[in-house]
Amino acid sequence: MAQFRWQLIPPVTPPAIFVEQVRRHCDQSSGKFAAQLLWQRGIQAADQLAGFVTPEHYTPTSGWEFGQEMKWAVQRLGQAMEQGEKITIWGDFDADGITSTAVLWEGLGQFFPQGDQLSYTIPNRLRESHGLNRPGLERLAAQGTKLIVTCDTGSTNLAEILYARELAMDVIVTDHHTLPDDRPEVVAIINPRYFADDHPLFNLSGVAVAFKLVEALYDHYPTVPRQPLEKLLDLVAIGLIADLVTLKGDCRYLAQRGIAQLRTQKDPATATRPGIHALLNLCNRNGDRPTDIGFGIGPRINAISRIKGDASFGVELLTSRDPQICNQLAAETETLNSRRKGLQKSVITEIDQRLQNIDLSTTGVVVLTDPQWPTGVLGLAASHVAQTCGRPAILLNTQDGEIAKGSARSVANIDLYALLHSQRHLMLGFGGHPFAAGLSLPLDKLPLFTEAVNQQFWQSYGAQISLDPILSVDLQVTVADLGQDLFREFNLLEPYGMGNPAPQLLLEKVQVERPSFRNIKDRTGNKVSYLKTNFWLTEYPPQTDGDGQVIQCPGVWWGHHPDELPQNEPLDLVVELDFNTYDRRYEVRLIDFRLHQPQGITSSQTSANLIDRRSPHCPHHGLSPQGHVLRTCPSSWSELRRAYQQAIAAQQPLVLAYHFLPQCPTALVAQLEEQWHGRKTAELSPLSLQKQWDFSHGLASQILILIKEHSPALTPGSAWPKALVRQIETLIAEEQFQKQYFSQVSLTPELLATVPDSP
Repeated sequence: MAQFRWQLIPPVTPPAIFVEQVRRHCDQSSGKFAAQLLWQRGIQAADQLAGFVTPEHYTPTSGWEFGQEMKWAVQRLGQAMEQGEKITIWGDFDADGITSTAVLWEGLGQFFPQGDQLSYTIPNRLRESHGLNRPGLERLAAQGTKLIVTCDTGSTNLAEILYARELAMDVIVTDHHTLPDDRPEVVAIINPRYFADDHPLFNLSGVAVAFKLVEALYDHYPTVPRQPLEKLLDLVAIGLIADLVTLKGDCRYLAQRGIAQLRTQKDPATATRPGIHALLNLCNRNGDRPTDIGFGIGPRINAISRIKGDASFGVELLTSRDPQICNQLAAETETLNSRRKGLQKSVITEIDQRLQNIDLSTTGVVVLTDPQWPTGVLGLAASHVAQTCGRPAILLNTQDGEIAKGSARSVANIDLYALLHSQRHLMLGFGGHPFAAGLSLPLDKLPLFTEAVNQQFWQSYGAQISLDPILSVDLQVTVADLGQDLFREFNLLEPYGMGNPAPQLLLEKVQVERPSFRNIKDRTGNKVSYLKTNFWLTEYPPQTDGDGQVIQCPGVWWGHHPDELPQNEPLDLVVELDFNTYDRRYEVRLIDFRLHQPQGITSSQTSANLIDRRSPHCPHHGLSPQGHVLRTCPSSWSELRRAYQQAIAAQQPLVLAYHFLPQCPTALVAQLEEQWHGRKTAELSPLSLQKQWDFSHGLASQILILIKEHSPALTPGSAWPKALVRQIETLIAEEQFQKQYFSQVSLTPELLATVPDSP
């Protein structure tokens, strides 16, 4: 599995006048960190700063910018009003699609009677795919629908659009996904992909496009609506942020205005949407930050279709004004989200094991299949694989026996949609955009598809791809910098999103203390298979403030066990600063760590150092005039490269003074089991396993995690389950094989210089 390669963005020193302009927007803070971030991200003028920080200083773009397409759409809707035609909103089942449907349901509901003349439909995620489909069209035609308005879908459904016309139904498409080569035969297609990529509307998500249609109707028929247009903005913000679009131009403006509206839903005295009010209470959020959507409301809305399939009740949850109904729907949504967490963790754990056997040097697109994987969480799992491996990932469920169906995600600047489009002849259907897609294909075409999409990847990106995914780091800070003042500075950059990510902070030479963990439980008290590790962070060694108190900061590491985190050792960490609404405190969220490297992550590198393989009994330890001594046999190129970088930083030759004698995995597991039965828990820590059997920290942590996962079924005096024994034996055998290789391979500076940097 690839490791992150850290890349610190070169620090800048903005002009003093700009720092002062930023400081005026900060509350009791110097503004120096925010000024550096803003300058790095291209906000370097006073007028830019004002429009970026304060939506009141931004001039939004009119929906009429869509030109003739918007005019045709408004004209056709006006015709439907005059003739009393029945209209159906055709939505999508993710958070962007559900909020898009809700915006049109409320917005068009100001012009058409809901239920009688206006209705909505959303495909079932577990039985149908994105977009229009023939059975659904036939059902709508039988119900008397004359006009379909899509939202967050429809751009590439050319055959289905023609079929709708055969059934005497017109179609207006509102969407933001990739366009077809030819304009579909629709009344109007409102899609920002027709704009240049620097247009302020180019990055609109589906809900924002739907809002622009309603905005144009409000402008054309100003005396008809009774609800102010601004009341829809909280729904727009939820869809925008949940869909991870680039928050620039009008996207950022709408998100800012929407979050301001969302904030009013927390207080019962001002809440107008009891469903959103209930969701905020269940996830203990205030609705005033993008993370309240990204980690609170958004995942819960998405969980409806991921687990239940039918997402239509999500629209009722967001738009109903009945508190009793909304509380019931919100409670069900919370339960579905808990189930989603457990399924997601289970699938990712299994995938991580399979990734150990994938050679990324020869794999461009990771394609994995399984008949048991729930399709509802494959998009989330594919995101994990893509970020972990630095490659596009395609995960498919093959339960059908004839059709493979699933999700795909991408990273960096790799156009996933283009890769899939190049293999469209092998698929039954696909849709999406450059970073995310859904697809289905005949199972017998899967080997050919996998080979072809990988070949296309290497042809398009082979010369520019890195073996390790890059983790961009924005700023270097100290533990003392973490807290309220820094958090307030970072608030100026919110809402975060694509193109404006949450700041990634580097902390060098720090240590982790008092780690603890708990399994997450749902609202009914049932354990969810999802870990959360809490810890405290200090400098190494700890430092004190003026009152003699140790300077420290709390932290959290989601989805991991404390045994994976080295304690009381100097570490380098990459973190995000956040506010914990449950504990009412500022804390860091751990993203990645490594053992402290004195030369930092920006030091220049050279291959001029000599590599000297000496006897394992060499008397020199660590840095010495004779060289930088590596005494532990590495198990990967990354470990070896790190030692080489440390030697370079110290201007010393790298001395390989290790000897490796393989041991029988079966015997080692037997000794582990004997220790466990003897309840010698101190002997079963990562550090003790490393020292006793020369395990790597990663292997030691994996073994302990497996033991803890099986612990409910382990009884003192009884033999360990064969499945557990086999898993541990396999892990040990793999590392034994790798170490035996590195104990014998002939190494040169030139060879090591070709290995990509690794944390």
